[in-house]
Amino acid sequence: MTENKSPFVVSADWLEKNLGAPEFRIVDASWYLATQNRNGAAEYAEGHIPGAVFFDQDAIADHTSGLPHTIPSPEFFATEVGKMGISETDTIVCYDGPGTMAAPRAWFLFRLMGARNVYVLDGGLDGWKAEGRPLQTDLPEPGPATFNVSFDKSRLTTFDEMKAIVADGSRQIADARSPGRFAGTEPEPRAGLRPGHMPGAKNLPAGSFFENGRFKALSVLRENFETAGIDLSKPVVTSCGSGVTAAIITLALTSLGHDDNSLYDGSWSEWGGRDDTPVVTGTEQ
Repeated sequence: MTENKSPFVVSADWLEKNLGAPEFRIVDASWYLATQNRNGAAEYAEGHIPGAVFFDQDAIADHTSGLPHTIPSPEFFATEVGKMGISETDTIVCYDGPGTMAAPRAWFLFRLMGARNVYVLDGGLDGWKAEGRPLQTDLPEPGPATFNVSFDKSRLTTFDEMKAIVADGSRQIADARSPGRFAGTEPEPRAGLRPGHMPGAKNLPAGSFFENGRFKALSVLRENFETAGIDLSKPVVTSCGSGVTAAIITLALTSLGHDDNSLYDGSWSEWGGRDDTPVVTGTEQ
C-alpha cells in the first residue's frame, strides 16, 4: 500500500507475508457474468490462494426477492460465513479473478454486516498467478466461528427510496455499467430489461477505476468522479446491473473518505425490469 492508494486495497506481497497468520481470513469471491465465460467456483477448485474459502455470491443471497444475488438477511449471512470460519473481528482479504469484478462486492457485504478490517487484493488471482505465487487445490476445513452482525441498513437503498431519489434528486446516482449499456446502445446481459438508465444518473464505468487489473491512485479516482460530474461533498447512491460492480464505486468513494453513500442493490435488474419506472437513453440525464 502506498500513500496515494486506497487504504482498503492490499498488495500480493503483503498478503503472501500474512498467509497462515491468526485471525487472518482469505475469501475467494469470484463471480462473473455469463458473457465473461468464466466460472468462479470451477477456477477456485483448480487453484486458489492457500487457505482461501469460496464465497458463493449466488448462494449467500436472499432467494425470495426474484432478483439475482440479492443481499441476504444478516442472520443468514452470519450463519454462512460462520461456517467458513470467519468472525467479524478477523482481518479479511477478498479477491476475484481479475480483482476488478466481484471482490469489492464481498468487501462491501462484510462491512455492511459489521466487519471492519476488510480489504481487496490488488490485481486479483490473475495477478497472483502471473507472479508465480503459491496456489492450493485442497479445500480448507476451517473450524466454525461466530460472526456477530452489526447491520448498517443506511448503506443500502431500497426500490422505494430509489424512486424518491430519482423524483427529487436528493442524492447523486452513479451507475457502474458500461457506457453502451448506460446509453442503451448495447444489450443488457440479462433478458427482459429495458435499455438505458435512471433519469439524473451519471456514468462511472467500473473498469475506469482500474488499470491492468490494479486499483488506480486516489488522485485519479477523484478525477474520475469530477469528470463524471459527481460532487464528492454531496451524497451518492451507487448502482449497476445487479448490485455487484456498484460496490466498485462504493469502494472508490470510501477510499476517498466519502461516507455519505449507499448501494442500490436491485440496480438495473430491478429498475430496468419493471414497466413503471422512468428510463432515459443516450447521454441525456
